[in-house]
Amino acid sequence: MSALVDELLAGKHSALARVITKIENRSPGYREIISDLHRHTGHADVVGITGSPGAGKSTLVDKVAAEYRDRGLTVGVIAIDPSSPFSGGAVLGDRIRMASNAGDMDVFFRSMSARGSLGGLSTATTDAVTALDAFGKDVIIVETVGAGQNEVDIVRTADTVAVLVPPGSGDDVQMLKAGILEIADVFVVNKADLDGADRTVQQLREMLQGRGGTAGHHGGMGLERPGGDGDAGDDGDAWDPVIVETVANRGEGVDAFIEALAEHSDYLDRTGQREAQERERFAAEIRTLLREDANRLLSRELVQRGGIEQYVDAVVARETDPYTVVDDVLTPLRDCLDADHPR
Repeated sequence: MSALVDELLAGKHSALARVITKIENRSPGYREIISDLHRHTGHADVVGITGSPGAGKSTLVDKVAAEYRDRGLTVGVIAIDPSSPFSGGAVLGDRIRMASNAGDMDVFFRSMSARGSLGGLSTATTDAVTALDAFGKDVIIVETVGAGQNEVDIVRTADTVAVLVPPGSGDDVQMLKAGILEIADVFVVNKADLDGADRTVQQLREMLQGRGGTAGHHGGMGLERPGGDGDAGDDGDAWDPVIVETVANRGEGVDAFIEALAEHSDYLDRTGQREAQERERFAAEIRTLLREDANRLLSRELVQRGGIEQYVDAVVARETDPYTVVDDVLTPLRDCLDADHPR
């Protein structure tokens, strides 16, 4: 494992690919790898791209990665795909969707399975971002499956979140109201050459005006200024979400989108929000890992007690109830914790 970490830090893409495979499969030793890599992180800009299916996320990611390469930056892309109900793997994991960057070793692309986690993101995604960051990628893009309002989970992984909205009926924008509107630092109206694009932009502006400073991804949501430029608000603390129009399949608007991402990155540094956001992200990660490990410990305790079925039988027979069962199973854990930290 130490040799594999050394190879990754030395810039070997084959080692990076092997590490991400171990992360995704949760192979023995992956935790030690992430622990070793953690101190080498904190340098990459992490961009989350989400939105409704058919909005053109993959095409935009392809063009954005190509533009970053033209600017001399290295890119890592993690595309979260729907999970196979049989294998748990990414259904579209082998698809070719980075045509503009085929053969470019400085654009590392990896499809990963959502594994049924809310928002299309698994814990493995966070670890994969750690590996790409430690490897030295300048920009890391996380593209989500676009499954709906649970995409808010992407906030825990990305510094900047872009939400793609295709031109169409008002229902598309109304859907954003229900959930992912609040997480967007940048809105992208893709396929802006289609009918309805102007109306969609106007609807987004009206919705942002209606929110009037409600807390969002970075603690404030202001108004998009005329011309589409976003920046800190008048109080210097709130970020005004940017609305950018693109035609991704022709590369139109990609420069403006990247500039909007850069402006938001500058805002995070200038206001101290990057550090605050990092603290929130690590707190969320610690809580998630605690829940996962506690669940594993409790599952093992149930197995040692003969399995959950005996408890189910007793509950069905009305000999006990679910709350009493949980108290019974957790009593040894409580006793251990109370012994270590007496009240």
